[in-house]
Amino acid sequence: MLHLVPTPLGNLKDITLRAIEVLQSADVILCEDTRTSSKLLQHYNIQKPLSPYHQHNEHKILQHLIDQLSGGKHFALITDAGTPGISDPAFLLVRECIKNDIKVECLPGATAFVPALVNSGLPINRFVFEGFLPLKKGRHTLLTKLAEEERTMVLYESPIRLVKTLAELITYFGAERQCSISRELTKLFEENKRGTLQEVHDYFKQKDVKGEIVIVVQGKA
Repeated sequence: MLHLVPTPLGNLKDITLRAIEVLQSADVILCEDTRTSSKLLQHYNIQKPLSPYHQHNEHKILQHLIDQLSGGKHFALITDAGTPGISDPAFLLVRECIKNDIKVECLPGATAFVPALVNSGLPINRFVFEGFLPLKKGRHTLLTKLAEEERTMVLYESPIRLVKTLAELITYFGAERQCSISRELTKLFEENKRGTLQEVHDYFKQKDVKGEIVIVVQGKA
């Protein structure tokens, strides 16, 4: 069977007891970066074989993994941080497992957009998760569509593109739209900055931005 196992965003204590048990019982642990995952496994004294599974090789090794799973292997899939499949590899393997009647279970656990959304102070009864915006093709079309979205919107962004993206959101949504920026969630230098798009843009424009970024934006009134 295949287990999807969420891993901590930063604080290594943010892992469930069940996740540790599943990782200890797996035949092989599939991971994005063996160096990153090794730190987590060493911390919990989990000694299992690691095998790379990421966006650059997932198509190439897909059938090989299905053959092994069909033969009785137990794989646990983890990413560098958070829940597999949320802006990270997992979808292709899960879909193929379902097609081949291979059991798939996803454990509950860390996902960056959930704490960012909940602590944003914006309405969370209805929201839309967009992940990373397209870098080029389709970006204008999507932003034009999102400008009319009434639900709270959740985006992921890299630190090097944050200020540019906030400037674009001002252009499409208006400078007074409320938002919340969360970065380095669960880590020592966690920061949550709230205000209008213009206010947070001006704030981060003066900073050397680091860490993973979650942008939460108010829907259209």
